[in-house]
Amino acid sequence: MPHREQALTVAPISAAEHLTFVRHQRSVSFLQTPAWGRVKTEWRSESLGWYDDRGLVGAGLVLHRPVPRLERFTLAYLPQGPVIDWTGDLGAWLDPLSAHLQAHGAFAIRLGPPVRTNTWSAAQVKDGIADAGSKRLTDLATQADPVGAGVTSRLTDAGWLPQSPEDGFGAGQPQFSYEIPLAGRTEDDLLRGMNQLWRRNLKKAAKAGVEVTTGEDLKAFHDLYVHTAERDRFTPRPLRYFETMFAAMSAEDPDRIRLYLARHEGALVAASILVRVGTHTWYTYGASSTEKRDVRGSNACQWAMIRDSLAAGCDVYDLRGITPTVDTADPHVGLIQFKVGTGGQAVRYAGEWDLPLRPIAYRVFDLYMRRRGRRRAHVTGR
Repeated sequence: MPHREQALTVAPISAAEHLTFVRHQRSVSFLQTPAWGRVKTEWRSESLGWYDDRGLVGAGLVLHRPVPRLERFTLAYLPQGPVIDWTGDLGAWLDPLSAHLQAHGAFAIRLGPPVRTNTWSAAQVKDGIADAGSKRLTDLATQADPVGAGVTSRLTDAGWLPQSPEDGFGAGQPQFSYEIPLAGRTEDDLLRGMNQLWRRNLKKAAKAGVEVTTGEDLKAFHDLYVHTAERDRFTPRPLRYFETMFAAMSAEDPDRIRLYLARHEGALVAASILVRVGTHTWYTYGASSTEKRDVRGSNACQWAMIRDSLAAGCDVYDLRGITPTVDTADPHVGLIQFKVGTGGQAVRYAGEWDLPLRPIAYRVFDLYMRRRGRRRAHVTGR
């Protein structure tokens, strides 16, 4: 990574150059791979590189999207990126990015630094849920990360605007996630870290004869996923989205994405999708049968993905987004209760930040997003 005094320049790079850079990193978000740009067909994507006198030293996938009334300009979005040295002089990295994107028609930049700001152990989360006086993770004692604190401070000083809402879920990526550290651990270690309910459910699945395999039957997955969406009241993505996702990511790396299918007596009872980049794996989508939930196919799927991640030498198994509530009266608390049973830890990231490049255009965009948010809240009853 460059020294403070070295000048950095930003320029477009090819998908092949971008992928080569990703492959030399220990961990990069799958949202920052060239393939993800091909998955997000509603956005125009480009790969950008940072150069110093040694060559390519940073990279980012930028998704461009115009918004109503601002078709001449785009929002330039780098989800969970870019891949740069976040411990260094951020101005040296972000100033040339801003100049390049503004010169090419962006009215604002939105990025999500892949740096942690706080971590809570499973025991801390469990105690917080049991404590009637605690309502949110942020009410609990926390292990703060100095790198994350430094990044948020420097972004604020440079005029970047935080975008993550209180519940951690906004228009982009969730700020809070649940992760299981894998480095230096065995399967027995991981099982001991799980709570009694999780271990019992895994035994129940094994005793019932649930079999988990990997496969390519996306139609079977999608049928179960639509069933899950109807039961849990969310809007499912179309089958075509998953077909595009598997084609794009598999073409980039045959081990990038994998479908897990749990069957009981021949019937599909659960299914899930795992993504891996370097030493980080993510549980991205899941589905389960209402009729046979008692055989615990979802737990069996998760355990198969955790074991495969461990065998692949991964450092982290990522269960992705949670809301930061520990309030038992909040209907969202079930999500963190399910995930905390795996052991692991709750993690808060720096969240997403905007830099307005054209203030008038950004105000129009901000007003549009606020109005859309109010309409959505009215429709969903949030």
